[in-house]
Amino acid sequence: MAYEAIWTSTQKINDVEKQKLEKDGLDIIRTIIDDYSHQGYDAITPDDMNRFKWAGVYEQKPKDGHFMMRVRINSGVMTSDQARGLAGIAHAYGRDLVDVTTRQAIQFHWLTVENLPDIFHRLEQVGLYSFEACGDCPRTIVGNPLAGIDKDELIDTTDIVNEVNDFFLMNRDFSNLPRKYKMSISGNIYNTAHAEINDLAFTPAVKVLDGQEVIGFHVWVGGGLSAKPYLAQKLDLFVRPEDVLKVAIGVTTIFRDHGYREKRHRARLKFLIADWGPEKFQEKLIEQIGDMPTSGEDKTVGWNAAYFDGVHPQKQDGLSYVGLNIPVGRLDAQELEELARIADEFGDGTIRTTMSQNIIIPGVPSDKIDAMLKASIFERLTPNPNRFMSRTVSCTGNEFCNLAIVETKERANRVAQYLDEHIELEEPVRIHFVGCPNSCGQKHIADIGLQGALIKTEDGMVDAFDIAVGGTLGEGAKFNDRLKGKVKGDDIAAVLAQLIQYYKEQRQQDESFHSFVNRVGVSAFQEKLDEAISQLAS
Repeated sequence: MAYEAIWTSTQKINDVEKQKLEKDGLDIIRTIIDDYSHQGYDAITPDDMNRFKWAGVYEQKPKDGHFMMRVRINSGVMTSDQARGLAGIAHAYGRDLVDVTTRQAIQFHWLTVENLPDIFHRLEQVGLYSFEACGDCPRTIVGNPLAGIDKDELIDTTDIVNEVNDFFLMNRDFSNLPRKYKMSISGNIYNTAHAEINDLAFTPAVKVLDGQEVIGFHVWVGGGLSAKPYLAQKLDLFVRPEDVLKVAIGVTTIFRDHGYREKRHRARLKFLIADWGPEKFQEKLIEQIGDMPTSGEDKTVGWNAAYFDGVHPQKQDGLSYVGLNIPVGRLDAQELEELARIADEFGDGTIRTTMSQNIIIPGVPSDKIDAMLKASIFERLTPNPNRFMSRTVSCTGNEFCNLAIVETKERANRVAQYLDEHIELEEPVRIHFVGCPNSCGQKHIADIGLQGALIKTEDGMVDAFDIAVGGTLGEGAKFNDRLKGKVKGDDIAAVLAQLIQYYKEQRQQDESFHSFVNRVGVSAFQEKLDEAISQLAS
């Protein structure tokens, strides 16, 4: 440990913090390879099971010896060889299951501790890692999945993201943070990397320095979701591209040394920012990194919610990218293998994942698009999805997650299909399902967010959902507002249909769902929900 753990003398620390001081989370990787892979699941101590997160591994429900693994994909950009490597792991060890997460990562299930060393090796062979994809450390850096090919980017952030990732990955100076730590770096003007919900985010900006207009970034700190969501606060800084890493180190150092370690539920950076305020935090940051220019001109002009379905021209003449819908982010190993083949045959040999749990195939000559789309895989993973299926996101749910209390993936799929069958609507409505308050499915920023709950009925406890409406990022960013009244899981599709039908009938021309909620008020939706629940009860 090259740094001084000053927090041990300045604040009380919880039991997890004591565990981390006894053994760094990164040490678990060697323990897994040398010991547990030979000794088996039953030999794993409770403390070390918690440390498995630093290897990118969580114990899977129902805690019978199987694990989930998350693999870091910087900005969602992977090569076809990397995609084939991931497909091979899913096929050999993960029952062919592949999930795209809301942080552009790839997630496996059904892994065993005996197989983890070979999985680590397979990942390393293609230049990928699961290390620190989970745990109290800097996690996967999300970014613009179109970096380098984007007509709407101010700057290609590929090298910057890789530089920041390479610095923090396996860096023991920053492997013991108070809590999870999420970074976002994007040069896209439509906020493709959801800046406001990250601990640290960089968004495109320009500023005249020494008589020259310089392209760089603005800085946001303290965003995060879960039970107490906060939008990130903007600092009064302009950051040149070459200074992004310096700023990231400074912000992360402050979080490491001054973040809260007494209570796990108040340990995220967002709580420190809320208490200090952005002004005090910036003063501390300047002490760390030296003077910086003040803010320039913000070049973010909107929010596309990281959706790219369809065929679109790249900034390179004659080339297009194809955005595919991956229903609720789930595909199988054979489909990923086939996408890798298609990326080689028709594209530039890369595949890109998005924060909306979808996939992009870039670098396709425009005159080859029609030939490419004849492949049978595009019947399911289509660039022209039905409206509601195209905008439905879901967390893992209680199928695998120990924190979730309801099933989400399959229900989200069924609800989207129901809505597509019953409602014709051109304007997209984003619907996000989460199984617990942690909000891995990012329900707070959805047009309609659904959080799992349980209600008591004559037949016992059954799945239900709380409903929230009106979330958005970008200009006027706000989290959605929760309505009163839980809806049984089996009724959720019909209830949502009524709420969306109300929007369809009463909206003004080209009015988005978020704008409609703002205009009519949450109380109007509460009234409609009450009516729907009353009808179901009668």
